[in-house]
Amino acid sequence: MHKVLVIDDDRSVRHLVQHGLSKVGYEVLAASTGEIGLQSVAEQPPDVVLLDILLPNANGLELFRKIRAIDRELPIIFITCDTSSNTAIEAMRLGAFDYLTKPINLGQIEKLVQSAIASRRSLDEPVAISIGESESTSERFIGSGPAMLEVFKSIGRVAAQNVTVLIQGESGSGKELVARALVEHSERAEKPYVAINCAALPDQLVESELFGHERGSFTGAERRREGKFQQCDGGTIFLDEVGDMSLTVQSKVLRLLQEQSFERVGGSQTITTDVRVIAATNRNLEQMVAAGTFREDLLYRLNGCTITLPPLREHIEDIVPLTEYFLRRARKDMNKEEWIGVSPETLRLLQNYDWPGNVRQLQSVVRQSLLNTPGTVLGPGTLPLYISNYLGPDKTAGSNSQLDEQLDLVGSIGLSNSSNEDTESNLSPIHPKSNSSENQCSIRDFIEDRLKAGSTNLYSETVREIERYLFSHVLAATGGNQSQAAILLGVTRDKVRDRIASFDIRLDRTVRVGK
Repeated sequence: MHKVLVIDDDRSVRHLVQHGLSKVGYEVLAASTGEIGLQSVAEQPPDVVLLDILLPNANGLELFRKIRAIDRELPIIFITCDTSSNTAIEAMRLGAFDYLTKPINLGQIEKLVQSAIASRRSLDEPVAISIGESESTSERFIGSGPAMLEVFKSIGRVAAQNVTVLIQGESGSGKELVARALVEHSERAEKPYVAINCAALPDQLVESELFGHERGSFTGAERRREGKFQQCDGGTIFLDEVGDMSLTVQSKVLRLLQEQSFERVGGSQTITTDVRVIAATNRNLEQMVAAGTFREDLLYRLNGCTITLPPLREHIEDIVPLTEYFLRRARKDMNKEEWIGVSPETLRLLQNYDWPGNVRQLQSVVRQSLLNTPGTVLGPGTLPLYISNYLGPDKTAGSNSQLDEQLDLVGSIGLSNSSNEDTESNLSPIHPKSNSSENQCSIRDFIEDRLKAGSTNLYSETVREIERYLFSHVLAATGGNQSQAAILLGVTRDKVRDRIASFDIRLDRTVRVGK
């Protein structure tokens, strides 16, 4: 039986809480003064404390500090008739689990106590990630999976070469980090580096920022100004969201790439410079060329080498190190001295989410969760609801039953009766619900066939065929999404890749049958 301590000088509040929570199975202790309450915490440690801020001869906020000195993980819910914003702010700043005003809503109290106990229980469970003494929190590239390894290798191959680089990837996937890594590993590392977001400035300002302007060239141009290309002579300029440049600016950038020269806005003097250009975009420039909104010759000039960043949903194996890194940085920024952990369930929810905002969104969620946690463990309740309630792409609440139907191994299982020849004629589409196919037989028929063939390895053969069916049908159900398949199967993405290779599974919703 969980124990709740209510510290309040109002007898009616103590009676209401005792009567209401006892009916739903809690043991309720009551204290009318801070001194009695503090003694109860020391002698009969509760699971949750309901603490009135305005106590006779005691300050609830000061009492909070004393209780925390006894048990720093104890969830404390403030209850008070003081509705001032300063009191609520100070209570939450100290680390209160929640803050309620009188008159008491018993239903709300019951829900909060239940939530607080769940939060306290999570502190006793092993954590998936533990952040203790701070390590290096400087901005750096995180990733160890195959997808990111290819990005690192591409950076290494081209960093020292004096060629333009086009970085492609969704918003928030880390394109500027790629640009900085290219600079850091180049011969221009000690030279000037400037990043310009072409989507954040109006066309005229983009042109002025890049090339500079002469006095009087437009309204507000009261003096001559050097542009970034001139300021970065000998260094590197990063043009982020290059697909948002106007055709006029595109023409001037093309000339600079071709001749390493340009003219200021409103000027006629030709200025030469030596600048390496790195560009990035989340748009399809080939489609823009076809639509006439991006110059084809500029595209050819920009993609001297193209590096494509995968979205986070395609390298979920990096969510753990990324979460640890962002949590370490957030802990330092927020001056949180205590050790911080992430529960296994929280980590599972993070790995299950699709991350349309990619790495940038994960960083934001980690910071929000750290702000929301009243203790030292990021539990599922600290995550935004859109993550904890997420079912998956194109999924509904009924998706589990649909998946169970697809994975029903009791009925007809697609097992091969064909030869072992590896030919294109052995390709057949995956039909998860199909019970009729001349190339399919039941598990019983498969076992009978292998018995008649004199198999001496029937266990392994049968398990392999069932596993082949399971992996290929889950991949079909997820449209070939290996990350989602790994989550549904409860295995690592590396294991999914291994089975794809082992069973020669085609990801275009077809599977090569054959033992």
